[in-house]
Amino acid sequence: MVRLNSLLRRTGLRKIVVALTKGGVGKTTTAVNLSAGLAASGFHTLLIDTDTQGQISTALGVQPEKGLADVLSDEISVEEAVTSVRDNLWLLAGGVSLAGAKRMIARKDFGGEQVLSQQLEPLEGKFDFVVIDTAPGWDSLSINVLFYGQELLTPVSLEVLTLQGLLDFSNRISEVQEYHAGLKQKYVLPTFMDRRVKKSNEILEQLENYFEPNQICHPIRYSVKISEAPGYGQSIYEYAPRSNGALDYKQLIRKVVAT
Repeated sequence: MVRLNSLLRRTGLRKIVVALTKGGVGKTTTAVNLSAGLAASGFHTLLIDTDTQGQISTALGVQPEKGLADVLSDEISVEEAVTSVRDNLWLLAGGVSLAGAKRMIARKDFGGEQVLSQQLEPLEGKFDFVVIDTAPGWDSLSINVLFYGQELLTPVSLEVLTLQGLLDFSNRISEVQEYHAGLKQKYVLPTFMDRRVKKSNEILEQLENYFEPNQICHPIRYSVKISEAPGYGQSIYEYAPRSNGALDYKQLIRKVVAT
């Protein structure tokens, strides 16, 4: 295991938030496979789980003793809480304890939206990428994540209800951007693409009409392999490296690295 404190200081940290208030669109799957792909490409990558379900630990087959909740409550430093899970990949785990951390943040009278940014400040310069997975919904911690992040990656399942959720989410993001102009809606990632289904193609066309061409990512095709991989504690590249899912997420990696 590589110790975090032994890393050479790095520059140009990119902070990518994977978010949409609607659930079931592939946020956690995308956060895991984006991070794993960046790490496999040689980038020092930190994956942060801000969900009380803590599913990222399961998806990567690890059980960290400490995580983000311990950092937010000042029990330990962020350097102590970060766990090495693959070559070039580290995890700051989520879990049920985050519920208490959310209440703590919500009770703050001033500066509550900056708690996460302050606690993660010691990591500046130690990674190339920080990728943050978010829970569905909108709460004090999700607001903290958006104030910390720079680049927003929004997975959008090609379903009618998700489009409405995307519009509502975009309105909320505009409100955050009034106070945090550094947050950019950089990537929109269509997920669960099935060319055999007419509705998938129609919704993809609507996304392409609404967003700039450089914002739309190559769609992630529906793949049983993608849904199976977390059950084995593996990324899609480990579980089924030749599958459509692996090929599609590799295209996402190339786009992120190039832009």
